[in-house]
Order: sequence, then structure tokens, then C-alpha cells
Amino acid sequence: MHSWPTPKVPDVAGSPVPLQLHDTADQEVRPVSPGETAGMYVCGITPYDSTHLGHAATYLTFDLIYRQLLDNGHQVHYVQNITDVDDPLFERAERDGVDWRDLGTSQINLFRSDMETLRVIPPRDYIGAIESIDEVIDLVQRLLDSGAAYVVDDEAYPDVYASIEATENFGYESNYDRDTMAELFAERGGDPERAGKRHPLDALLWRARRDGEPSWESPFGPGRPGWHIECSAIATKRLGANFDIQGGGSDLVFPHHEFSAAHAEAGYGVERMADHYVHAGMIALNGVKMSKSLGNLVLVSQLTAAGHDPAAIRLGVFAAHYRSDRDWSDEVLAAGEQRLATWREAVAHATDVKAAAEVVQQLRTHLADDLDTPGALAALDTWAAGVDTDTPAGEGLARAGQCLNAAVDALLGIRLH
Repeated sequence: MHSWPTPKVPDVAGSPVPLQLHDTADQEVRPVSPGETAGMYVCGITPYDSTHLGHAATYLTFDLIYRQLLDNGHQVHYVQNITDVDDPLFERAERDGVDWRDLGTSQINLFRSDMETLRVIPPRDYIGAIESIDEVIDLVQRLLDSGAAYVVDDEAYPDVYASIEATENFGYESNYDRDTMAELFAERGGDPERAGKRHPLDALLWRARRDGEPSWESPFGPGRPGWHIECSAIATKRLGANFDIQGGGSDLVFPHHEFSAAHAEAGYGVERMADHYVHAGMIALNGVKMSKSLGNLVLVSQLTAAGHDPAAIRLGVFAAHYRSDRDWSDEVLAAGEQRLATWREAVAHATDVKAAAEVVQQLRTHLADDLDTPGALAALDTWAAGVDTDTPAGEGLARAGQCLNAAVDALLGIRLH
């Protein structure tokens, strides 16, 4: 499946600063230490509804990570999935009286358009669940062969499950106790009451064929992938059994990322799937968590159709730290638009090369410190306030303005000129 066009990322003068990120598993900020190529997997959308600011905030977070890695001279192998076969998609399609495949295609196309508009660097591999069926089957078979998975004793629906006992360190990624796991598992797509399971927390790997659902042939019977095994198979096929960064929203910490990691670790015998597990906070609208189920969505496409600059949307998202649960409002957007206008005016008048170079290094330092966007934005605000904008600007940017424009574009994804 194709992704979307890649925005141009300028080179930045000066010295890059090595990136440090918070790791959910170790519960600390520590260096990201990739080789020549950094491997990054970020969970994609289930395409049953439009792209909202909650989605955008997550993908903008990992766009910033991508940009800091590029600035440090790394290539980035970025992989993202699309869960284009799943219960929410079927349910929404039935509700709306449309084919689930057509619904998925329309929402994937809208997502691509929104990501291009926001100047998000696309994944190298953009992979749908349907495309990865053979990869899922291979990994499920590995788990069955090793005893890490089992088939429930159900003649009608012989589903395949992964045992939570398959790895010694199950639970290390989320650090949750079993009571919290049980609560979240039931809330987030798990089936603790499924008869025939060995443990209520065991996760579905392969759902045996049900009437009215799509299915594919496999050695363990016709059916379709479970949610967690999809990401595990897609990621390990392209990045290997161990890679640098696994990412998504904080609502994926458990069960999704815990099980995705456990499946890879049991299947390939590695201690840890990702060196960093990185999670972005949730977005609320006027104090209430933004979600499809509540219907309180702010859509990227609606904001841009109303004339709001995508760069101002980025600034609104970056105004608070990526790991915080934060609020979106008209006031947040208005502040982003005012900040953007101030910076653009300052860049047009900037002539102090030394001051420009200094703020670029401040920008790098803040972003390298677990994506400290509030600090980065404040540094640029201080710089802009010190620029004399009373004198007429020239037709083109002076050297100082060119320096700032390139840095803000490359590191924050925001063009000022």
C-alpha cells in the first residue's frame, strides 16, 4: 500500500544533539542509540472514521522523532500498519450501509491527505493487515510450534490464542499489575470470558471463520488475524525481532503493545522487541477526551478546509509536551496562529547571524531532551521578541533568516518563509 509524498527536509547548520526519549518499560528518559539506520514502528489507524486531532498528535510526535534522528545523521526505516480488517470497521460499515472495504479505502485516503497536509514524513513501509496475512500466519505457526500458543477446544470456532506464560517477562512493557491488566484488557478489545482459554488474559492470535466475516486459509483453519499479532508480524518482518522504537498513543500501552512485544519475543527468542517504547498522551476537546465513540472530534480536514494553516495546527499540538494528556480548543489554535505569525515576521527581518545560530542550538537541545516542545517554542518566542521588526524587510531572507527558516522546517516541520 502506498503512503503519501515526502516533504523536503532541509539541512541544518551547526551541531546536532543526540536524542533522548522516555521509555515506558524502564520508566525513564534515556538515549536512543540506533546504528546507521534507526528502526521505528508506529501503530496506524483502523480506518472506520476520519482523522482527528488525537490521531494527528500521535503521528506528529513520531514525525518529530524522525526529524531529530535525521538531524543526527541516521537513516530511518519507519514502518506503519493499517488495521484494514477488524470488528470496528465491520460494525461501522454495517451501520452506514456500505461495504467495509469501501469504507476503509475512503478513510485511508483521507488519512493520507491529512498527513501530507501536516507535512508528516511518511513511513517507508505502509502495510495493511490484509497485505500481511501470510506474515501473520507464519508468526502464529511459530508460536504454535514453540508451545507459546494453543487452539481452544471449540469445534465451531477453533480460535488460536497466545499464552501469557510464553515469556518470562510478560508485563515489563506496561508495568501494570494484573488487576489493572484485567480491567484494561476487558475495556480495550480483549475477551476475558471466552470459554476454552487457559487464562483470561490470553490474547487472540487467529479468529476462526464466522459467518459474514472475511477469512483466509491457514494451516490452523480459515480465519483472520487478531489485532496484536498483526503489528508484531508486520514490524518484525521489516525491522527484525529487535528494533529501536515502538510507538503509539498511551491507550496502546496495554494490551496492544504488551502483547505485540510478547508475541515477537516468544516467536523469535529475543529478550525485548523494542529498545524504546514511546507513547503520546491523549487529546481532549474542551476538557473531555477526544474519541470516536463520544463523537467529540476535531478533524484535521475540517480545520484546513476552514482556512487554518497546517503549521498553526502543528504549533497548537506542540504547545504542550507529547507525553501529557492535553486539551485542544479554539484558544489553543488561535495561540498557534499568533505564534506562527510572530515567527514569520521575525524571520523576515532577522539579520543577527549569531543570535540565529544560538537559538537553533537551543531548539536542538530542547527537542533532543525527550521532545521538549514547550521549551523549544519558548526559545523561539524569546528570539523572535528580540528581532527588530520596525525596519522594512528585504525581498528575500537574510542569512540569519535563512538559518532559522531551515532549522524550524527541518526540526519542527514548520515553514516560516
